[in-house]
Amino acid sequence: MKSSQGFTLIEVMVVVVIVAIFAAIAIPSYLEYARRATASQAQQEIQRLAVLLDRHKARNFNYRGFSISSTTVAQDSSFPYTISIVDNSTSNPALNANSAIGQGWAIKAETSDPKNYTFLQTSTGLKCKNKTSAVVTFDSCSTTDNGSEEW
Repeated sequence: MKSSQGFTLIEVMVVVVIVAIFAAIAIPSYLEYARRATASQAQQEIQRLAVLLDRHKARNFNYRGFSISSTTVAQDSSFPYTISIVDNSTSNPALNANSAIGQGWAIKAETSDPKNYTFLQTSTGLKCKNKTSAVVTFDSCSTTDNGSEEW
C-alpha cells in the first residue's frame, strides 16, 4: 500500500482560518497600541516644552522670545504631530512675535490621524484632548459632549 505524503485540502483550510483569526485580532490591537504610543510621545513633548517655557520665564520674567526650535521630537519627520506654541493672552501670535505679551502660553499638538487625539495644554493649567481636531482651539477642547477629555 502506498503511503500518502503532504497535507489535505481540509488541513490547509483549517490552518488558513486559524491564521486569519489571529490576524483579525492582532492587527487592530497593534494599530491601537501604535496610536497610543504616538499620543504618549506627544504628551511627553508638550510637558517637556512646558518645562522649557517655565525655565524661559524664570530667566526673562515672561514668555516672550521663546522659540520652538529647541524641540527634538517636533522636528522629527516620522513624528505624526504638529506642535504649535502661542501667546494665549492676546490674539494668539507666536511667543517670539513682536505683538506677544508673554504672560501666558498655549501648546497644541495636532495630528492628521482622525483616530488619534489632538492635545492642548495652557499656562493656566488646562490639559485636554479631543479626537475631533477641528474643535480644539488654543483656548479649549470644546465640551465633553463633543468628545473632550482631560489628560
